[in-house]
Amino acid sequence: MGLTAMKDLDPFPGTHAGPLSGHVHLIGAGPGDAELLTLKALRLIETADVVVHDRLVSPEIMALVPPGVRRIDVGKLPKFHKVPQEAINALLVDLAREGLVVARLKGGDPLIFGRGSEEAEACRLAGVGVSYVPGITSAQGAAASTGVPLTHRGLATGVRYVTGHRAKDAALDLDWASLASEETTLVVYMGAGNIAEIALQLMRHGMVPSLPVLAVSAATTPARRGFCRPWAGLAVMSRRPSRRRRSCS
Repeated sequence: MGLTAMKDLDPFPGTHAGPLSGHVHLIGAGPGDAELLTLKALRLIETADVVVHDRLVSPEIMALVPPGVRRIDVGKLPKFHKVPQEAINALLVDLAREGLVVARLKGGDPLIFGRGSEEAEACRLAGVGVSYVPGITSAQGAAASTGVPLTHRGLATGVRYVTGHRAKDAALDLDWASLASEETTLVVYMGAGNIAEIALQLMRHGMVPSLPVLAVSAATTPARRGFCRPWAGLAVMSRRPSRRRRSCS
């Protein structure tokens, strides 16, 4: 986000009360394991009037919603958004204007590729109270569940989070040269569909082809899947028939 956009943001959006009686809590549901929820997130889930949730919120966490509480599924699928983001924003505002306390559940953390700030801005502009509840992002969940650290003294001095997917399937225009660093752990969110292109671009800009890569989905849950390959191996994944993958378990 550039400085021009930053200057228009409320510096303390998590404390915005708003003049209306309803309130929207943007809650990070974490990577899937219900025991990784924060105490605050659990309390708000148990006391909300309505729960608006994404596809990536696990069944174990949805089971914590009390019986009889209204649930609204606004989850997105790749290349299919049954409820556009603008409609989700309007829904949250409308529910709060009815005087309801809304638990807006998002996988991971609402402020890391979760569009939480977009929804908070819509609430704030409509005069609706809104607050953030942080969650464990999938990168942290994957690191903890696999035992592969995001930083390690002498190996990785920093971490970078990037998206591997652009809205409306636009071309990936990442700063590949700066990302191709062996001294920084690179975490790619939503990158499965573009994994070959990402690998090729990084290698073209200096990434060592033999550097190992860990790919993980459904981290921290019983459905976790993953495999390890060098960048060179990922670059040819979409060019040959699928083969048995070496597990990272």
